[in-house]
Amino acid sequence: MDLPRSFTIRESSHRIHNPFTSEKLATLGRALRLAPDTSMLDLACGTGEMLCTWARDHRVSGLGVDISSVFIAAARARADELDVANRVTFVHGDASGYVADEPAGIASCVGATWIGGGVAGTVELLRRSITPDGMMLIGEPYWRREPPDQATVEGCYGIGQDDWLPLPELIESFGQLGCDVVELLLADQDSWDRYEAAKWLNIRRWLDANPHDELAGEMRAELDTAPARHVRYQREYLGWGVFVLMNR
Repeated sequence: MDLPRSFTIRESSHRIHNPFTSEKLATLGRALRLAPDTSMLDLACGTGEMLCTWARDHRVSGLGVDISSVFIAAARARADELDVANRVTFVHGDASGYVADEPAGIASCVGATWIGGGVAGTVELLRRSITPDGMMLIGEPYWRREPPDQATVEGCYGIGQDDWLPLPELIESFGQLGCDVVELLLADQDSWDRYEAAKWLNIRRWLDANPHDELAGEMRAELDTAPARHVRYQREYLGWGVFVLMNR
């Protein structure tokens, strides 16, 4: 049980595994007006930057779960680095179906709604881990512009145009799930660039160090095509944001 090695290669330098910068992550933490000792469950937590920095800045406590052993090791190291290991715990495991032992003030899945089979299933999963007045954080792509063809859809990580919704329809869908949207923060094109472009240097450095690895051909092909794909498709057509929800 682990992420494909190609994933951890391309995001090896990332502390945030989505199109947020550290500044945007900090802005989101402030926007939530977090009380000290707020408990938090972060599903598909990656390298734990949200939990660790919010534990440092807002004194939250909590648990992160991720399927990547590499990311969990990095999350634990980050907790030690920020001196918050007494406030946060990281577990290597499948976040799909994971429910907190005790209800938390915040339950999040920021950028991995596949764990619940999509937004609706992930909202239902997070609901099982929050207090009655708790908040759910969902990170999800949306269409900035209507994709004109299937090539654009596939260039934006998608299989079909219905994989994602335009932003107004996405917001409305949360209401249909019985949620109030109480806050949001959106990535912008610059933060998309930081997320995507950092992958290219990670791949190049890895290729230089591992020219004969069995993944070298796959990673070389990705580096050959990813920059143009990003500026042609992802940067122009795909948005991304974190949406903060409370049960009605």
